Amino acid sequence: MPPRTSTSPSAPLLCVVGEQLVAADFAPRFRHRPPGPYRRLFARRGTRAFTAGNLTARLPMGMFSISAVVMIAGSRGSYALAGAVTATGLAATALTAPWIARLVDRHGQARVAVPATLCAVLGSLALLLCVRLGAPDWTLFASYAATATTPNTGGMSRARWAHLLAGDADALHTANSFEQAADELCFMLGPAFAAFLCGTFFPEAGTLAAAVLLLAGVLVFAAQRSTEPPPRRGTPAGAPLRAPGMPRLLTGCLATGVVFGAMEVVTVAFADDRGHRSVAGVALGLQAAGSCVAGLVYGAVRPAGPAVRRLPWCAGAMAVLMGLPLLAAALTGSLVVLAGALLVAGTATAPTMVTTMALVQEYTPEGRLNEGMTLAVTGLLGGIACGSATGGWVVEHLSPTAGYGVPVAAATAALLIALAGRRGGAARPGARR
Repeated sequence: MPPRTSTSPSAPLLCVVGEQLVAADFAPRFRHRPPGPYRRLFARRGTRAFTAGNLTARLPMGMFSISAVVMIAGSRGSYALAGAVTATGLAATALTAPWIARLVDRHGQARVAVPATLCAVLGSLALLLCVRLGAPDWTLFASYAATATTPNTGGMSRARWAHLLAGDADALHTANSFEQAADELCFMLGPAFAAFLCGTFFPEAGTLAAAVLLLAGVLVFAAQRSTEPPPRRGTPAGAPLRAPGMPRLLTGCLATGVVFGAMEVVTVAFADDRGHRSVAGVALGLQAAGSCVAGLVYGAVRPAGPAVRRLPWCAGAMAVLMGLPLLAAALTGSLVVLAGALLVAGTATAPTMVTTMALVQEYTPEGRLNEGMTLAVTGLLGGIACGSATGGWVVEHLSPTAGYGVPVAAATAALLIALAGRRGGAARPGARR
């Protein structure tokens, strides 16, 4: 009778060679592949809960502006008024966000984020009521300005990862890449979701849903106290804005923001010039999708060398790939080809932002990380505003095709700033690592 063999993957397989019974160990073939970097990241206790809350709170960031524009323009018949109101909110956010972040660092995320969010939600609801009841125009500006207290949920999430992964540079790189991909996903889905709500139900539906999601997400996020970084104790550290390397880094954020702002306006104008304005949203969504996928891939690989030396390579790739939409518009004039070019061009933005945020964490003084990252976001917002204005001017005075030269110029400026930072050396002594 032949010998009985084992079917267990970890047991040796008995086989007959000639007249000898030998054991052949094929166990390595059955071993499970080790978990990937993202699986290891979210295997840590509490990370899934605070990420779920943060993503819920972050989705409205891509909803508020377009919801306000649709709501105000639909009721008042003026896109100029709608644009002025949203611009006022952006300016108020640029002034208020670093102050809110400073309070978060000093007193803790839960103690500051929840009341700040409540104030922002009340501002959104006040805007909704003022539009609905036909209140004077000045009430719209006042209401939307109140939403500037919205905390930087992405920055708070990155601060939690930095706290949990202190000393593990590879895992922190993966976490930062995931956060950047989440930003791209939220700003890709948010406007589409808001437009769907406003068009399907009633003009105020987008603002109402965004306010509810923001409040619910922040409450869930703040409830995860086990992963919250401790508030700063003792004598306050130096201001992040004055930390060595930070002014140059924030200038790079400003240049990168110009890329984003100009690309959006120019793409809408290019599609409108060809009678297909609705296609612009799809094309811009593809750009965000390319960035999202690139961010996840970038987070799955182990970075080589310090971030200050990787940034010029990322910015250089962005400068080169931003030329693709310009070439597509100039040589073909096809929206389909342009959409493909935007998809490829988007793959360079996430790695650039991930590396930039890693340097922000590195340069920011201990205990003021939320403030440092909020300053970076403020620089991006300022760049987006400048890029929108510059791109609109070029489109109006030259052509939509020429407008694609603005992102190329801005990305080139970001590359030159990154090269200057590389020559300046690594982070200052005592900075975060």
